Amino acid sequence: MLQFHNVSFTYPSAPSSLFTNLSLAFGKGWSGLVGPNGSGKTTLISLASGELQPDSGHVRHTGLLVCCPQRSEKPGDNERRLFDPFSWDSDRERLCRVLGVEPEWLDRWETLSQGEQKRFQVAAVLAQKPDILLVDEPTNHLDMVSAEMIFAAFRSFEGIGVLISHDRRLLDDLCRRIVFIDPPDVLQFSGSYSQALEQKNGDEQNTVQHRENLKKSAARLEKELHRRLDEADRSASRVSKKHVGRHDADMRAKINLAKLTSKDATAGNLAASMGKRVARLHEEIENTRFKKRYDLDFRLAGERSPRDCVARLQRQMLPMGPERFLEVPEMTILPGDRIGIVGPNGSGKSTFLRLLVASIDFPAERVLYIPQEISIERSGKIVREMLSLPTEQLGQVMSFVSCLGSIPARLRETEVPSPGEVRKICLALGLLKKPWVIIMDEPTNHLDLPAIELLEGALAQIESALILVSHDAVFLSHLVDRRLCFSGSSMAFDS
Repeated sequence: MLQFHNVSFTYPSAPSSLFTNLSLAFGKGWSGLVGPNGSGKTTLISLASGELQPDSGHVRHTGLLVCCPQRSEKPGDNERRLFDPFSWDSDRERLCRVLGVEPEWLDRWETLSQGEQKRFQVAAVLAQKPDILLVDEPTNHLDMVSAEMIFAAFRSFEGIGVLISHDRRLLDDLCRRIVFIDPPDVLQFSGSYSQALEQKNGDEQNTVQHRENLKKSAARLEKELHRRLDEADRSASRVSKKHVGRHDADMRAKINLAKLTSKDATAGNLAASMGKRVARLHEEIENTRFKKRYDLDFRLAGERSPRDCVARLQRQMLPMGPERFLEVPEMTILPGDRIGIVGPNGSGKSTFLRLLVASIDFPAERVLYIPQEISIERSGKIVREMLSLPTEQLGQVMSFVSCLGSIPARLRETEVPSPGEVRKICLALGLLKKPWVIIMDEPTNHLDLPAIELLEGALAQIESALILVSHDAVFLSHLVDRRLCFSGSSMAFDS
Protein backbone atom coordinates (compact mmCIF):
# COMPACT_ATOMS: atom_id res chain seq x y z
CA MET A 1 0.00 0.00 0.00
CA LEU A 2 1.15 3.54 -0.81
CA GLN A 3 -1.26 6.38 -0.05
CA PHE A 4 -1.20 10.17 0.05
CA HIS A 5 -3.96 11.69 2.18
CA ASN A 6 -4.63 15.46 2.05
CA VAL A 7 -0.92 16.17 1.55
CA SER A 8 0.24 19.76 1.22
CA PHE A 9 3.85 20.74 0.57
CA THR A 10 5.68 24.01 -0.03
CA TYR A 11 9.41 24.52 -0.49
CA PRO A 12 10.73 27.05 2.05
CA SER A 13 11.87 29.49 -0.64
CA ALA A 14 8.64 29.23 -2.67
CA PRO A 15 5.79 31.75 -2.26
CA SER A 16 3.08 29.20 -3.06
CA SER A 17 2.35 25.53 -2.41
CA LEU A 18 3.45 22.87 -4.85
CA PHE A 19 0.78 20.43 -3.62
CA THR A 20 -2.40 21.26 -1.70
CA ASN A 21 -4.69 18.62 -0.14
CA LEU A 22 -3.31 15.96 -2.49
CA SER A 23 -4.85 12.49 -2.15
CA LEU A 24 -3.58 9.55 -4.24
CA ALA A 25 -3.50 5.78 -3.86
CA PHE A 26 -1.09 3.47 -5.69
CA GLY A 27 -1.93 -0.20 -6.09
CA LYS A 28 0.04 -3.16 -7.41
CA GLY A 29 1.58 -2.78 -10.83
CA TRP A 30 3.29 0.23 -12.36
CA SER A 31 1.99 3.81 -12.16
CA GLY A 32 3.60 6.50 -14.31
CA LEU A 33 4.18 10.08 -13.19
CA VAL A 34 4.11 12.49 -16.13
CA GLY A 35 4.49 16.27 -16.24
CA PRO A 36 6.65 19.20 -17.33
CA ASN A 37 10.17 19.64 -15.95
CA GLY A 38 9.98 21.14 -12.48
CA SER A 39 6.31 20.29 -11.96
CA GLY A 40 7.00 18.24 -8.82
CA LYS A 41 7.39 14.63 -9.99
CA THR A 42 10.63 14.03 -8.11
CA THR A 43 9.22 15.91 -5.11
CA LEU A 44 6.25 13.51 -5.08
CA ILE A 45 8.43 10.41 -4.83
CA SER A 46 10.65 12.16 -2.25
CA LEU A 47 7.50 12.62 -0.16
CA ALA A 48 6.61 8.97 -0.76
CA SER A 49 10.05 7.79 0.39
CA GLY A 50 10.11 10.03 3.46
CA GLU A 51 13.06 12.05 2.21
CA LEU A 52 10.72 15.06 2.40
CA GLN A 53 7.96 15.57 4.95
CA PRO A 54 4.58 17.12 4.06
CA ASP A 55 3.51 20.39 5.66
CA SER A 56 0.16 18.78 6.41
CA GLY A 57 -1.59 15.51 5.69
CA HIS A 58 0.27 12.21 5.67
CA VAL A 59 1.88 9.58 3.43
CA ARG A 60 1.50 5.93 4.40
CA HIS A 61 3.06 2.77 3.01
CA THR A 62 3.48 -0.84 4.05
CA GLY A 63 6.37 -3.14 3.22
CA LEU A 64 9.91 -2.43 2.02
CA LEU A 65 10.18 0.77 -0.03
CA VAL A 66 13.27 1.31 -2.23
CA CYS A 67 14.21 4.25 -4.47
CA CYS A 68 16.09 4.20 -7.77
CA PRO A 69 17.21 7.85 -8.10
CA GLN A 70 17.69 9.84 -11.27
CA ARG A 71 21.39 10.55 -10.73
CA SER A 72 24.05 7.84 -10.95
CA GLU A 73 27.38 9.71 -10.81
CA LYS A 74 28.49 7.79 -7.70
CA PRO A 75 27.69 4.26 -6.51
CA GLY A 76 25.57 4.14 -3.37
CA ASP A 77 25.09 1.52 -0.67
CA ASN A 78 22.66 -0.43 -2.88
CA GLU A 79 25.27 -0.78 -5.62
CA ARG A 80 28.05 -1.74 -3.19
CA ARG A 81 25.91 -4.54 -1.76
CA LEU A 82 24.81 -6.05 -5.08
CA PHE A 83 27.58 -8.66 -5.25
CA ASP A 84 27.78 -9.26 -1.50
CA PRO A 85 28.59 -13.01 -1.25
CA PHE A 86 26.43 -13.36 1.88
CA SER A 87 23.36 -12.12 -0.06
CA TRP A 88 24.11 -13.73 -3.41
CA ASP A 89 21.36 -16.02 -4.72
CA SER A 90 19.80 -17.22 -7.95
CA ASP A 91 17.56 -14.13 -8.19
CA ARG A 92 20.54 -11.78 -8.10
CA GLU A 93 22.35 -13.93 -10.62
CA ARG A 94 19.32 -13.74 -12.95
CA LEU A 95 19.06 -9.95 -12.53
CA CYS A 96 22.72 -9.40 -13.35
CA ARG A 97 22.40 -11.66 -16.38
CA VAL A 98 19.27 -9.87 -17.64
CA LEU A 99 20.90 -6.45 -17.18
CA GLY A 100 24.39 -7.48 -18.35
CA VAL A 101 26.05 -6.28 -15.13
CA GLU A 102 29.58 -7.35 -14.18
CA PRO A 103 31.16 -7.33 -10.66
CA GLU A 104 34.25 -5.42 -11.81
CA TRP A 105 32.11 -2.43 -12.91
CA LEU A 106 31.97 -1.21 -9.32
CA ASP A 107 35.77 -0.81 -9.24
CA ARG A 108 35.79 1.37 -12.38
CA TRP A 109 32.53 3.26 -11.90
CA GLU A 110 33.89 6.56 -13.25
CA THR A 111 34.80 4.89 -16.57
CA LEU A 112 31.33 3.36 -17.07
CA SER A 113 28.90 4.93 -19.50
CA GLN A 114 25.78 6.52 -18.04
CA GLY A 115 23.77 3.61 -19.43
CA GLU A 116 25.99 1.03 -17.74
CA GLN A 117 25.73 2.89 -14.44
CA LYS A 118 21.95 2.94 -14.73
CA ARG A 119 21.74 -0.81 -15.45
CA PHE A 120 23.90 -1.51 -12.40
CA GLN A 121 21.70 0.83 -10.34
CA VAL A 122 18.49 -0.91 -11.46
CA ALA A 123 19.93 -4.35 -10.68
CA ALA A 124 20.93 -3.14 -7.20
CA VAL A 125 17.44 -1.89 -6.25
CA LEU A 126 15.58 -4.89 -7.67
CA ALA A 127 17.96 -7.25 -5.84
CA GLN A 128 16.47 -6.02 -2.56
CA LYS A 129 13.08 -7.46 -3.53
CA PRO A 130 11.11 -4.35 -2.54
CA ASP A 131 7.36 -4.22 -2.03
CA ILE A 132 7.34 -0.63 -3.33
CA LEU A 133 9.80 0.63 -5.95
CA LEU A 134 10.14 4.34 -6.81
CA VAL A 135 12.05 4.97 -10.06
CA ASP A 136 13.11 8.35 -11.47
CA GLU A 137 13.92 8.54 -15.21
CA PRO A 138 15.45 5.06 -15.69
CA THR A 139 15.88 5.12 -19.48
CA ASN A 140 17.90 8.32 -19.89
CA HIS A 141 21.24 7.55 -21.60
CA LEU A 142 20.15 4.07 -22.71
CA ASP A 143 20.70 2.62 -26.16
CA MET A 144 18.08 0.22 -27.52
CA VAL A 145 19.85 -2.87 -26.15
CA SER A 146 20.12 -1.40 -22.65
CA ALA A 147 16.53 -0.13 -22.78
CA GLU A 148 15.31 -3.65 -23.58
CA MET A 149 17.26 -4.97 -20.59
CA ILE A 150 15.62 -2.41 -18.31
CA PHE A 151 12.16 -3.20 -19.72
CA ALA A 152 12.66 -6.92 -19.12
CA ALA A 153 13.83 -6.36 -15.53
CA PHE A 154 10.92 -4.07 -14.67
CA ARG A 155 8.34 -6.36 -16.25
CA SER A 156 9.25 -9.05 -13.73
CA PHE A 157 8.58 -6.74 -10.77
CA GLU A 158 5.29 -7.68 -9.06
CA GLY A 159 5.01 -5.05 -6.33
CA ILE A 160 3.87 -1.42 -6.36
CA GLY A 161 5.96 0.52 -8.88
CA VAL A 162 5.96 4.31 -9.32
CA LEU A 163 7.81 5.49 -12.40
CA ILE A 164 8.84 8.97 -13.53
CA SER A 165 9.56 8.93 -17.25
CA HIS A 166 9.24 10.84 -20.52
CA ASP A 167 9.73 7.58 -22.47
CA ARG A 168 6.40 6.95 -24.18
CA ARG A 169 7.23 3.36 -24.98
CA LEU A 170 8.16 2.51 -21.39
CA LEU A 171 5.01 4.21 -20.05
CA ASP A 172 2.84 2.34 -22.55
CA ASP A 173 4.46 -1.05 -22.00
CA LEU A 174 4.62 -1.03 -18.20
CA CYS A 175 2.00 1.23 -16.68
CA ARG A 176 -1.57 0.48 -15.61
CA ARG A 177 -2.17 3.99 -14.27
CA ILE A 178 -0.87 7.45 -15.21
CA VAL A 179 -0.70 10.47 -12.91
CA PHE A 180 -0.42 13.80 -14.72
CA ILE A 181 1.25 16.47 -12.57
CA ASP A 182 0.90 20.10 -13.59
CA PRO A 183 0.38 22.15 -10.41
CA PRO A 184 -2.06 22.97 -9.05
CA ASP A 185 -3.61 19.98 -10.86
CA VAL A 186 -2.77 16.32 -10.17
CA LEU A 187 -4.95 14.00 -12.27
CA GLN A 188 -4.97 10.18 -12.21
CA PHE A 189 -6.22 7.96 -15.06
CA SER A 190 -6.36 4.21 -15.59
CA GLY A 191 -4.55 2.61 -18.50
CA SER A 192 -1.30 3.09 -20.39
CA TYR A 193 0.13 6.51 -21.20
CA SER A 194 -1.54 6.63 -24.63
CA GLN A 195 -4.90 5.62 -23.16
CA ALA A 196 -4.60 8.05 -20.24
CA LEU A 197 -3.54 10.90 -22.51
CA GLU A 198 -6.57 10.30 -24.71
CA GLN A 199 -8.83 10.43 -21.64
CA LYS A 200 -7.11 13.56 -20.33
CA ASN A 201 -7.35 15.36 -23.68
CA GLY A 202 -11.01 14.35 -23.95
CA ASP A 203 -11.74 15.70 -20.47
CA GLU A 204 -9.95 18.97 -21.30
CA GLN A 205 -11.93 19.35 -24.52
CA ASN A 206 -15.17 18.68 -22.63
CA THR A 207 -14.20 21.27 -20.01
CA VAL A 208 -13.40 23.85 -22.68
CA GLN A 209 -16.70 23.13 -24.45
CA HIS A 210 -18.64 23.31 -21.18
CA ARG A 211 -17.04 26.66 -20.39
CA GLU A 212 -17.89 27.99 -23.84
CA ASN A 213 -21.51 26.86 -23.40
CA LEU A 214 -21.67 28.64 -20.04
CA LYS A 215 -20.28 31.83 -21.61
CA LYS A 216 -22.89 31.68 -24.38
CA SER A 217 -25.69 31.16 -21.85
CA ALA A 218 -24.41 34.07 -19.78
CA ALA A 219 -24.29 36.30 -22.87
CA ARG A 220 -27.91 35.44 -23.76
CA LEU A 221 -29.09 36.10 -20.22
CA GLU A 222 -27.17 39.37 -20.03
CA LYS A 223 -28.86 40.54 -23.23
CA GLU A 224 -32.27 39.65 -21.81
CA LEU A 225 -31.30 41.24 -18.50
CA HIS A 226 -30.53 44.56 -20.19
CA ARG A 227 -33.91 44.42 -21.93
CA ARG A 228 -35.71 43.80 -18.66
CA LEU A 229 -33.74 46.49 -16.85
CA ASP A 230 -34.86 48.95 -19.49
CA GLU A 231 -38.41 47.74 -19.00
CA ALA A 232 -38.06 48.08 -15.23
CA ASP A 233 -36.80 51.66 -15.70
CA ARG A 234 -39.83 52.47 -17.80
CA SER A 235 -42.11 50.90 -15.17
CA ALA A 236 -40.41 52.86 -12.45
CA SER A 237 -41.00 56.08 -14.33
CA ARG A 238 -44.69 55.22 -14.66
CA VAL A 239 -45.13 54.84 -10.90
CA SER A 240 -43.05 57.85 -10.04
CA LYS A 241 -44.90 60.98 -8.67
CA LYS A 242 -41.96 63.21 -9.47
CA HIS A 243 -43.64 64.88 -12.45
CA VAL A 244 -47.24 64.67 -11.19
CA GLY A 245 -48.86 67.94 -10.17
CA ARG A 246 -49.63 68.49 -6.47
CA HIS A 247 -53.34 68.88 -7.20
CA ASP A 248 -53.68 65.95 -9.70
CA ALA A 249 -55.46 63.67 -7.25
CA ASP A 250 -56.67 61.17 -9.92
CA MET A 251 -53.14 60.40 -11.25
CA ARG A 252 -51.72 60.05 -7.74
CA ALA A 253 -54.50 57.60 -6.87
CA LYS A 254 -53.70 55.46 -9.97
CA ILE A 255 -49.96 55.34 -9.05
CA ASN A 256 -50.77 54.33 -5.47
CA LEU A 257 -53.01 51.54 -6.78
CA ALA A 258 -50.23 50.26 -9.10
CA LYS A 259 -47.78 50.11 -6.19
CA LEU A 260 -50.35 48.38 -3.99
CA THR A 261 -51.06 45.62 -6.55
CA SER A 262 -47.32 45.35 -7.51
CA LYS A 263 -48.26 45.04 -11.18
CA ASP A 264 -45.66 47.53 -12.31
CA ALA A 265 -43.01 46.04 -9.96
CA THR A 266 -43.03 42.71 -11.85
CA ALA A 267 -40.46 43.81 -14.45
CA GLY A 268 -38.08 44.97 -11.71
CA ASN A 269 -38.41 41.72 -9.76
CA LEU A 270 -37.79 39.64 -12.88
CA ALA A 271 -34.74 41.71 -13.72
CA ALA A 272 -33.33 41.23 -10.21
CA SER A 273 -33.89 37.47 -10.40
CA MET A 274 -32.21 37.27 -13.79
CA GLY A 275 -29.27 39.30 -12.49
CA LYS A 276 -28.68 36.66 -9.81
CA ARG A 277 -28.73 33.92 -12.47
CA VAL A 278 -26.13 35.80 -14.55
CA ALA A 279 -23.93 36.20 -11.45
CA ARG A 280 -24.15 32.45 -10.73
CA LEU A 281 -23.19 31.64 -14.32
CA HIS A 282 -20.12 33.91 -14.15
CA GLU A 283 -19.11 32.27 -10.88
CA GLU A 284 -19.39 28.82 -12.51
CA ILE A 285 -17.33 30.03 -15.51
CA GLU A 286 -14.65 31.31 -13.12
CA ASN A 287 -14.58 27.98 -11.29
CA THR A 288 -14.39 25.91 -14.49
CA ARG A 289 -10.60 26.01 -14.77
CA PHE A 290 -8.49 24.59 -17.55
CA LYS A 291 -4.91 24.99 -18.62
CA LYS A 292 -4.62 27.00 -21.80
CA ARG A 293 -2.23 25.41 -24.27
CA TYR A 294 -0.10 27.70 -26.36
CA ASP A 295 1.58 26.98 -29.68
CA LEU A 296 5.02 28.18 -28.66
CA ASP A 297 7.70 29.12 -31.16
CA PHE A 298 11.18 30.55 -30.93
CA ARG A 299 14.39 30.77 -32.96
CA LEU A 300 17.80 29.86 -31.58
CA ALA A 301 20.53 32.47 -31.92
CA GLY A 302 23.60 30.75 -33.36
CA GLU A 303 26.10 31.86 -35.99
CA ARG A 304 28.11 30.09 -38.66
CA SER A 305 31.82 30.22 -37.91
CA PRO A 306 33.80 32.65 -40.11
CA ARG A 307 36.72 30.22 -39.95
CA ASP A 308 37.09 27.43 -42.49
CA CYS A 309 37.32 24.66 -39.91
CA VAL A 310 35.79 23.80 -36.54
CA ALA A 311 38.30 21.09 -35.57
CA ARG A 312 40.94 18.79 -37.05
CA LEU A 313 41.68 15.50 -35.31
CA GLN A 314 44.73 13.35 -35.96
CA ARG A 315 44.52 9.59 -36.05
CA GLN A 316 45.06 8.35 -32.49
CA MET A 317 44.23 5.74 -29.85
CA LEU A 318 42.08 7.31 -27.13
CA PRO A 319 42.32 5.67 -23.65
CA MET A 320 38.99 4.49 -22.25
CA GLY A 321 40.04 2.62 -19.13
CA PRO A 322 42.29 -0.26 -18.18
CA GLU A 323 43.59 -1.82 -21.40
CA ARG A 324 40.78 -0.24 -23.42
CA PHE A 325 41.31 2.17 -26.32
CA LEU A 326 39.14 3.88 -28.91
CA GLU A 327 40.60 4.17 -32.40
CA VAL A 328 39.97 7.73 -33.61
CA PRO A 329 40.45 8.26 -37.38
CA GLU A 330 41.75 11.44 -38.92
CA MET A 331 38.83 13.80 -39.44
CA THR A 332 37.88 17.42 -40.10
CA ILE A 333 34.73 19.13 -38.75
CA LEU A 334 33.51 21.99 -40.97
CA PRO A 335 31.42 25.07 -40.03
CA GLY A 336 28.31 23.76 -41.79
CA ASP A 337 28.49 20.19 -40.47
CA ARG A 338 25.50 18.64 -38.72
CA ILE A 339 26.71 15.36 -37.28
CA GLY A 340 24.86 12.73 -35.27
CA ILE A 341 26.96 10.41 -33.12
CA VAL A 342 25.43 6.98 -32.52
CA GLY A 343 26.49 3.71 -30.92
CA PRO A 344 25.90 1.45 -27.92
CA ASN A 345 26.48 2.45 -24.31
CA GLY A 346 30.13 2.26 -23.33
CA SER A 347 31.45 2.58 -26.89
CA GLY A 348 33.24 5.88 -26.15
CA LYS A 349 30.88 8.55 -27.50
CA SER A 350 31.10 10.86 -24.48
CA THR A 351 34.87 10.30 -24.20
CA PHE A 352 35.24 11.30 -27.84
CA LEU A 353 33.16 14.45 -27.30
CA ARG A 354 35.52 15.61 -24.56
CA LEU A 355 38.47 15.12 -26.93
CA LEU A 356 36.62 17.04 -29.65
CA VAL A 357 35.79 19.97 -27.36
CA ALA A 358 39.43 20.21 -26.27
CA SER A 359 40.50 20.27 -29.94
CA ILE A 360 38.35 23.26 -30.96
CA ASP A 361 40.41 26.46 -31.12
CA PHE A 362 37.54 28.94 -30.80
CA PRO A 363 37.01 31.63 -28.16
CA ALA A 364 35.40 29.85 -25.19
CA GLU A 365 32.10 31.73 -25.53
CA ARG A 366 31.74 30.52 -29.14
CA VAL A 367 31.62 26.85 -28.09
CA LEU A 368 28.42 25.61 -26.46
CA TYR A 369 29.00 22.17 -24.96
CA ILE A 370 26.32 20.55 -22.79
CA PRO A 371 27.45 17.23 -21.28
CA GLN A 372 25.28 14.24 -20.57
CA GLU A 373 24.98 14.96 -16.84
CA ILE A 374 25.48 18.10 -14.77
CA SER A 375 26.37 17.71 -11.10
CA ILE A 376 24.25 19.18 -8.31
CA GLU A 377 27.08 21.56 -7.40
CA ARG A 378 27.41 22.75 -10.99
CA SER A 379 23.62 23.10 -11.27
CA GLY A 380 23.60 25.52 -8.33
CA LYS A 381 26.36 27.62 -9.94
CA ILE A 382 24.44 27.73 -13.23
CA VAL A 383 21.32 29.05 -11.49
CA ARG A 384 23.35 31.72 -9.68
CA GLU A 385 24.98 32.72 -12.97
CA MET A 386 21.54 33.06 -14.56
CA LEU A 387 20.13 35.16 -11.73
CA SER A 388 23.12 37.54 -11.87
CA LEU A 389 22.49 38.45 -15.51
CA PRO A 390 21.42 41.99 -16.49
CA THR A 391 17.65 42.37 -16.62
CA GLU A 392 17.36 42.19 -20.42
CA GLN A 393 19.47 39.03 -20.73
CA LEU A 394 17.70 37.39 -17.79
CA GLY A 395 14.41 38.09 -19.55
CA GLN A 396 15.71 36.38 -22.71
CA VAL A 397 16.79 33.31 -20.74
CA MET A 398 13.44 33.13 -18.94
CA SER A 399 11.56 33.47 -22.23
CA PHE A 400 13.59 30.60 -23.67
CA VAL A 401 13.00 28.19 -20.77
CA SER A 402 9.34 29.22 -20.74
CA CYS A 403 9.08 28.24 -24.42
CA LEU A 404 10.47 24.83 -23.46
CA GLY A 405 7.72 24.34 -20.89
CA SER A 406 9.28 25.47 -17.59
CA ILE A 407 7.78 28.15 -15.35
CA PRO A 408 10.25 31.05 -14.87
CA ALA A 409 8.92 31.93 -11.41
CA ARG A 410 9.77 28.47 -10.13
CA LEU A 411 13.34 28.74 -11.47
CA ARG A 412 13.78 31.93 -9.47
CA GLU A 413 12.59 30.16 -6.32
CA THR A 414 14.79 27.06 -6.37
CA GLU A 415 18.47 26.71 -5.57
CA VAL A 416 18.84 23.43 -7.49
CA PRO A 417 16.38 22.96 -10.39
CA SER A 418 15.57 19.62 -11.98
CA PRO A 419 18.12 18.15 -14.44
CA GLY A 420 15.80 18.99 -17.34
CA GLU A 421 15.55 22.61 -16.26
CA VAL A 422 19.33 22.85 -15.85
CA ARG A 423 19.83 21.71 -19.44
CA LYS A 424 17.36 24.33 -20.68
CA ILE A 425 19.18 27.05 -18.72
CA CYS A 426 22.59 25.90 -20.04
CA LEU A 427 21.32 26.04 -23.59
CA ALA A 428 19.78 29.48 -23.07
CA LEU A 429 22.94 30.89 -21.44
CA GLY A 430 25.12 29.52 -24.23
CA LEU A 431 22.88 30.88 -26.97
CA LEU A 432 23.15 34.40 -25.56
CA LYS A 433 26.75 34.32 -26.82
CA LYS A 434 25.79 33.24 -30.38
CA PRO A 435 27.96 30.11 -30.57
CA TRP A 436 29.73 28.91 -33.70
CA VAL A 437 29.38 25.27 -32.68
CA ILE A 438 26.84 23.49 -30.48
CA ILE A 439 27.80 20.11 -29.01
CA MET A 440 25.18 18.27 -26.96
CA ASP A 441 25.49 14.85 -25.34
CA GLU A 442 22.02 13.27 -25.17
CA PRO A 443 20.09 16.56 -25.58
CA THR A 444 16.67 14.98 -25.03
CA ASN A 445 17.56 13.43 -21.66
CA HIS A 446 15.40 14.78 -18.81
CA LEU A 447 13.24 16.88 -21.16
CA ASP A 448 9.48 16.39 -21.24
CA LEU A 449 7.82 15.39 -24.49
CA PRO A 450 6.59 18.84 -25.69
CA ALA A 451 10.03 20.33 -24.93
CA ILE A 452 11.76 17.64 -27.03
CA GLU A 453 9.55 18.38 -30.03
CA LEU A 454 10.07 22.13 -29.71
CA LEU A 455 13.84 21.81 -29.28
CA GLU A 456 13.98 19.61 -32.37
CA GLY A 457 12.21 22.23 -34.47
CA ALA A 458 14.44 25.03 -33.18
CA LEU A 459 17.74 23.19 -33.72
CA ALA A 460 16.68 22.47 -37.30
CA GLN A 461 16.90 26.23 -38.05
CA ILE A 462 20.23 27.04 -36.37
CA GLU A 463 23.26 28.18 -38.41
CA SER A 464 25.95 26.90 -36.02
CA ALA A 465 27.79 23.64 -36.58
CA LEU A 466 25.79 20.97 -34.75
CA ILE A 467 27.14 17.80 -33.15
CA LEU A 468 24.67 15.62 -31.26
CA VAL A 469 25.01 12.34 -29.40
CA SER A 470 21.62 10.65 -29.14
CA HIS A 471 19.83 7.31 -29.05
CA ASP A 472 16.66 9.03 -30.32
CA ALA A 473 16.60 8.02 -33.99
CA VAL A 474 13.64 10.24 -34.85
CA PHE A 475 15.27 13.28 -33.24
CA LEU A 476 18.51 12.77 -35.21
CA SER A 477 16.75 12.06 -38.49
CA HIS A 478 15.32 15.59 -38.50
CA LEU A 479 18.58 17.34 -37.60
CA VAL A 480 21.77 15.75 -38.96
CA ASP A 481 23.29 15.26 -42.42
CA ARG A 482 25.67 12.45 -41.55
CA ARG A 483 26.35 10.05 -38.72
CA LEU A 484 29.50 9.05 -36.91
CA CYS A 485 28.92 5.43 -35.91
CA PHE A 486 30.72 3.81 -32.96
CA SER A 487 31.18 0.05 -32.93
CA GLY A 488 33.50 -1.99 -30.74
CA SER A 489 36.70 0.05 -30.37
CA SER A 490 36.42 2.07 -33.57
CA MET A 491 34.30 4.73 -35.27
CA ALA A 492 33.52 5.70 -38.84
CA PHE A 493 31.19 8.01 -40.77
CA ASP A 494 28.34 6.22 -42.47
CA SER A 495 28.38 6.08 -46.22
